[in-house]
Amino acid sequence: MSYDRALTVFSPDGHLFQVEYALEAVKRGATAVGVRGKDIVVLGVERKSTAKLQEARTVRKLAAIDDRISLAFAGLTADARVLINKARLEAQSFRLTVEDRPTGEFMARYIAETQQRYTSQGGRRPFGISTLIMAWDNDQPRLFQTDPSGTFSEWKASAIGKSDKT
Repeated sequence: MSYDRALTVFSPDGHLFQVEYALEAVKRGATAVGVRGKDIVVLGVERKSTAKLQEARTVRKLAAIDDRISLAFAGLTADARVLINKARLEAQSFRLTVEDRPTGEFMARYIAETQQRYTSQGGRRPFGISTLIMAWDNDQPRLFQTDPSGTFSEWKASAIGKSDKT
């Protein structure tokens, strides 16, 4: 049996190969780094060289979700575009419903839940991206990381992408 064809079928050793393929896409993506300080948080992204005929300004690996929440990603840009649009819509919906800004943890949880949902439903494949989410909550900087498997965690510093171990 081919275990990498179906999303919801585990291999005999307990792996979901589609999720592992998504993690491999992240490892091949441009490096993104996030560092949180006492009163600052910084995101940086590796700028890859572009083709001679390509507009360099159109290649973006950083995105604003809300006025106090931004993210950097590594992996498939098309997947990131879909996930960023979903996150922006959720942030706007939160603002209209609660009449307050969404917190960084709320948005990190929402993005991670969306990524996890795509690992457990047939007819879809996991998002091939990891994100670093920076936010300002109650005048405190915060930094979160999400993975294609749907996990999220808070960090003081983290890196994703091609050179995430160095």
